[in-house]
Amino acid sequence: MRRDPRGLFPELLDWLEAPFASLLPSSAQTIRVEDYVKDGRYVLRAELPDIDPDKDVEITIAGGILTIRAERQEEHKDQYRTEFRYGSFTRSIALPQGADENDVKATYDKGILEISVKIAEPQRASGRRIEIEKP
Repeated sequence: MRRDPRGLFPELLDWLEAPFASLLPSSAQTIRVEDYVKDGRYVLRAELPDIDPDKDVEITIAGGILTIRAERQEEHKDQYRTEFRYGSFTRSIALPQGADENDVKATYDKGILEISVKIAEPQRASGRRIEIEKP
């Protein structure tokens, strides 16, 4: 009988990180993201390790919704066994108000997809005094 060299601990950590992900169909699994605003741009960072961004990632934007679609096909072989992972992933994010859908940039480096969208500066309301009329 051959033992798995990784043991139970790595799978336990994976389960704690996303306890029900293994119960979902692969198409329902999500992409982990973080977002913030920096220098007048909305920035979304998505974790997509081991994916070729030129072939396996599609980014679309319409109606204030940014959608990332990715597909993974990975296979590892050694002398006694083969492991593979595959699946499609989709994540849609509502853009903040004032996002300019025509000014979007995307980069991919070391497994992180970073998308930035310019946000228009909010219009400052120029206030005026309203006189109260007397009857």
